[in-house]
Amino acid sequence: MENTLNRLLAAETQAESLVAAAVREREQLIQQTLTETQHQEQQFVAKIPDLQASFLQKAEAHAQQSISELTKRYAERKAALQELAQDNQQQALNAAIAVLFALGKEGA
Repeated sequence: MENTLNRLLAAETQAESLVAAAVREREQLIQQTLTETQHQEQQFVAKIPDLQASFLQKAEAHAQQSISELTKRYAERKAALQELAQDNQQQALNAAIAVLFALGKEGA
C-alpha cells in the first residue's frame, strides 16, 4: 500500500511539474507573441510615411495625366472652334459681298 501511495505521490509530483512547465511555456509564448506583435506594429508605423508618400506620388501622377489629357482635349476643341469660326467668317464675308452686289445692282 505504501508503495502505491509513493507511486501516486510521484505521479502527482510529475504531473504538477508538467503543468508548471506547460504554464511557463504558455506564458513564454504569450510574451513572445506580444513582443513580435509590438515589433510588427512599430515596423508598420515606421512605414506609414513611405506609404503616404507613395500614395501621394501616385495621386500626383494621376492628376498630371488627367491635366495632360484635358489640356490635349482643350487644344483639339480650340482648334476645331477656330476652324469653324474661320469657315463661318468666310461664309459671312461671301454673304456680305453678295448682299452688297445685290444692293449695287438694284441701285444701278
